[in-house]
Amino acid sequence: MPDHYSFATRAIHTGQEFDPTTGAIIPPIYQTSTFVQDGIGGLRGGYEYARGGNPTRTSLETLIADLEGGKHGLSFASGLAGEDALLRSILKPGDHIVMGNDVYGGTHRLVNRLFVPWGIRLSTVEVTDLDAVRATVTPGTKVVWVETPSNPLMKISDIAALVEIGHAAGAIVVVDNTFASPYLQNPLAFGADVVTHSTTKYLGGHSDVIGGAVVIDDDELADRVRFIQFAAGAVSGPMDAWLTVRGIKTLAVRVERHSSNAQAVAEALVGHPAVERVYYPGLADHPGHELAARQMRGFGGMLSVALAGGPAAARTFAESTSVFQLAESLGGVESLIGYPSEMTHASVKGTELEVPENVVRLSVGIEGENDLVADVLAALDRVTAS
Repeated sequence: MPDHYSFATRAIHTGQEFDPTTGAIIPPIYQTSTFVQDGIGGLRGGYEYARGGNPTRTSLETLIADLEGGKHGLSFASGLAGEDALLRSILKPGDHIVMGNDVYGGTHRLVNRLFVPWGIRLSTVEVTDLDAVRATVTPGTKVVWVETPSNPLMKISDIAALVEIGHAAGAIVVVDNTFASPYLQNPLAFGADVVTHSTTKYLGGHSDVIGGAVVIDDDELADRVRFIQFAAGAVSGPMDAWLTVRGIKTLAVRVERHSSNAQAVAEALVGHPAVERVYYPGLADHPGHELAARQMRGFGGMLSVALAGGPAAARTFAESTSVFQLAESLGGVESLIGYPSEMTHASVKGTELEVPENVVRLSVGIEGENDLVADVLAALDRVTAS
């Protein structure tokens, strides 16, 4: 769909042409493993076997590439599957990867537990400190990996500045855009080479599908990633792809509500005697507030809170909400609360990425704002009373 259409319009229509046979407004789910050929090698639409391609997956890949402003979109069975294929297409033993010191625990685990034993060198660094990044990047650095906002401490990194540093060293700059979603931020527009997503989160948006995506501008790199995906088979199935497309259609309106609700919850938490700190870039005193205001179109639905009473208070808070449900994951229409130290980031305990034990992470959903604010304040009352 032409670029002059708005994000909300493109999210609904890109790659979503109605069925020409019946006129069905929703394209069908191509729930098939293989495709009949018109003679040997006579492929219809280029489809041969569903690991190599499926029209439903193509629809999703076209849509995600358009929304991120990239040439090539690839849809994977999970976010980590996409990250794995991407890194395998770039790295070889002896290469160096620089990664932020506050990222999703599964990403660090993937590199530290699978790639480092293979011979990859990993350095973690405070990516909001550009001088520290410059000091960490070496001639052997092949990847600079960035999350912004970061998980779970909501750090905001300067994408354009990190791209300049990474490219000066000949490295590929990858931005995990899961927390922001393409509605709020487009890293490729700031010069990033690759964008990754866990489509399980805001893109799918309904906590009912697992998936991942990689968006790339460079043709040769995209071909390498696509080959690894085909050879290793980490593709999204047609039903998963269809559910993700369905979710993306409402991404714009959902993220607007996620963001406004998160702002209200964050402001309600600030100044409470049981709260030590609120991590949310929409707050004026957040260290990355001004950068986020320039780099993003809104501040998103994720926030974290450090409890003044330490780990015991954090656990009490996480286990005392009613509307917020205690569960891993994020980005769904329902509000979730989690304790990163023992849940999403348990794999980085004892490392430089260890999350403080008094931190609780909130994925603010699209329920009524007043209900969400009342829920967290009631939970804090329980913390105070305990």
